[in-house]
Amino acid sequence: MKHFLFSSLCALFALRIGAQQPLQRVSPEAVGLDAVQLQYADSVILTAIADKEIPGAVLAVVRHGKMAYLKAFGNKRLYPKQEPMTTNTIFDLASCSKPVSTAICIHILAEQGKLRLLDAVNRYIPEFKDWTSKDGKEKQTIRIADLLTHTSGLPSYAPAAELEKQYGSPAPDALMHYIATCPRAYRPQNDFIYSCLNYITLQHIVEQVSGMSLRDFARTHIFDVLGMTHTDYLPCQRDKQGHWVNTTDACWAASTKGDWHALIAPTEQQKDGSVLCGQVHDPLARILNGGISGNAGVFSCADDLAVLCAALQNGGEWNGHRILSRLTVEAMRSVPRAVERFGRTLGWDSYSDYASNQGDYFSRQTYGHTGYTGTSMIIDPENDIAVILLINSVHPEDGHSVVRLRSLVANTIAASVRN
Repeated sequence: MKHFLFSSLCALFALRIGAQQPLQRVSPEAVGLDAVQLQYADSVILTAIADKEIPGAVLAVVRHGKMAYLKAFGNKRLYPKQEPMTTNTIFDLASCSKPVSTAICIHILAEQGKLRLLDAVNRYIPEFKDWTSKDGKEKQTIRIADLLTHTSGLPSYAPAAELEKQYGSPAPDALMHYIATCPRAYRPQNDFIYSCLNYITLQHIVEQVSGMSLRDFARTHIFDVLGMTHTDYLPCQRDKQGHWVNTTDACWAASTKGDWHALIAPTEQQKDGSVLCGQVHDPLARILNGGISGNAGVFSCADDLAVLCAALQNGGEWNGHRILSRLTVEAMRSVPRAVERFGRTLGWDSYSDYASNQGDYFSRQTYGHTGYTGTSMIIDPENDIAVILLINSVHPEDGHSVVRLRSLVANTIAASVRN
């Protein structure tokens, strides 16, 4: 009996360790990519650095469940001192947090039978108002699926500074009250407005249904399952001097020598001269939600995101560890018929006006997402390839666009596919 228990524990430990291993690294040729062609991606990124459009970047290409290309370029920090970019640099994912965490959490709860995507939002948030016509004669329910596809009618954003002045910081309940009662811009499914408020609402549904914070639920059901050891939400607040500081350690703190912030790419310099580093850049996520937010707040690195992409390409499972079923993955990357003209899937972007990061040559099945800080993910199921481009373009100051750069990089990589 003792031998059986020992063997079982060893097997479980082996599975756990196996899940924490990064993807196998191979040459581009080993997975049917042209290494010479991929160097054009290097050139595009280096030109952007030379032109001072970005401080640096990390590029990862995943094919057939293997890491075929992983490179760091330029610097992760320019102010107050220069620090080189490394392939293990951790980035503020900004809106890439939406599909990487929030949307997957919703689908996990649906798989568990705890909610359905057609459920009314006010089933879980009673004060949440449905759409009503101006004359009050017509009403239409806003559903979870409408939030996922950005067709709910909620406005794109909320006045963070005004809400902080009124309610203080953090004030997640006040923010949710604002979202629940603010005017709806249109009848659900009749238009498309990309909205951070949709995903903050989804966060509250996850927390209401699961009884856990979004951070804990995502870590338990996604990040820890796949061994994404350098992926986490990082709670923050202002200190007595008004500087933004973290209130708890990151999940990788115990395994990091020195300050665990050292791995993070900083974002924007603040008015007081300090630089955000480990405190989420998005104002709603930072000021009102204290770093844990449905619209932004996840910090991660190329290796961890590569494992997630591999799992999604493998029907929701990687290395014996499953986060979603195959059918759920397929549904999550498909555009629902009711909102087909808008191009948004149940968590990702397929062909909306925001999907230019996919470039011109990947297949029509391609889906992905971008983040305001400069991050981007592309997954092409038909060609079994994923592109992860991580940039902290808002460092040291905001105002640099990487929209064109993302497309250029995507095109060079798509052109490298040989078989």
